[in-house]
Amino acid sequence: MIALTNLHSSGTLEIYSADTATMLELPVVEQGISAGFPSPANDMLDIAIDLNKELIKNPACTFYGRVKGNSMQDVGIEDGDLLVIDKSLEPQNGKIAVCFIDGEFTVKRIKVEKDCCWLLAENDKYPPIKITEENEFVVWGIVLHVIKSFY
Repeated sequence: MIALTNLHSSGTLEIYSADTATMLELPVVEQGISAGFPSPANDMLDIAIDLNKELIKNPACTFYGRVKGNSMQDVGIEDGDLLVIDKSLEPQNGKIAVCFIDGEFTVKRIKVEKDCCWLLAENDKYPPIKITEENEFVVWGIVLHVIKSFY
């Protein structure tokens, strides 16, 4: 079990440090797993991957965030999902980011226009958030991966 350090907890997101000191190589089905018709089973799984190496490219700037809420459900980011967030990446139009706005963390899609920036939910129940000069605002990191649990 990986020990995570909780750095922040709010009603919308929990932020954790990423512990990359551990190494756990797991077997992988190299040829892929069919989502259509079944393919013959591979009895010999001799190739392994380490999820730290697979998911984390910049350990010093990578954090995990546990999602609270459903504002991003239409892109598959749901309540309880674990986000892999890289703080070293530059914010870009259309990217999904963890943002700090007026004292709270939120995960939204960034929309950059000529004179302003918007934070867009991926759920019609949530209105867009227009960023103004009055807001305390920073793009904290870019979401690279979403880890889901089905149990």
